[in-house]
Amino acid sequence: MTSPSLPDWVFPPPQGFVAEDLDHIPDLPAHTELIDGSLVFVSPQRDFHTSVLFLLQTGLRNAAPEGYRVRREIGVKLGPRQRPEPDLIVLGPGAVIRNSATFYEAEDVTLAIEVVSPESVVRDRKRKPVLYAEAGIPHFWRVEEREDAAVVYVYELDPATNTYFHTGIHHTKLKVDVPFPIDVDLTEIDTI
Repeated sequence: MTSPSLPDWVFPPPQGFVAEDLDHIPDLPAHTELIDGSLVFVSPQRDFHTSVLFLLQTGLRNAAPEGYRVRREIGVKLGPRQRPEPDLIVLGPGAVIRNSATFYEAEDVTLAIEVVSPESVVRDRKRKPVLYAEAGIPHFWRVEEREDAAVVYVYELDPATNTYFHTGIHHTKLKVDVPFPIDVDLTEIDTI
């Protein structure tokens, strides 16, 4: 039996991939991320993931003041070898919005949100928050499923240390004042 030939991009260059490579690799699977110069492939998402993203995306868009934009599943270039794809981002008023964009720069992002999946627990809890903080993204939310409900962990950047500090855990209602006032009933995930 002959094994299928693998595309050349399966074998990374000696120094690893760089952020711009993601735009030029043919037939790369959708939602491929670049973490520490390595390609990371995303598993198909569960219904919880899709539902909570829709709920938060709608809530953020409804609450966002003039000049802010909400984007779903688009890459963020954090550095030469870092281009993760947060589940949701909020772009600040200074961001240059381009219809042709395949990624945004870290300085354009005000909030990055990750919805934890079984295969992404370590990346979403440990690696990505460190990368987002080091890149200076002011706010980070991590969403996890607990007993069939969404729990949102909210973090804010300490500019003196470029690390996140924990500002709250939200179980049934996500109500925060930064990066702008937002109030989302997390129990509505079952009604959308």
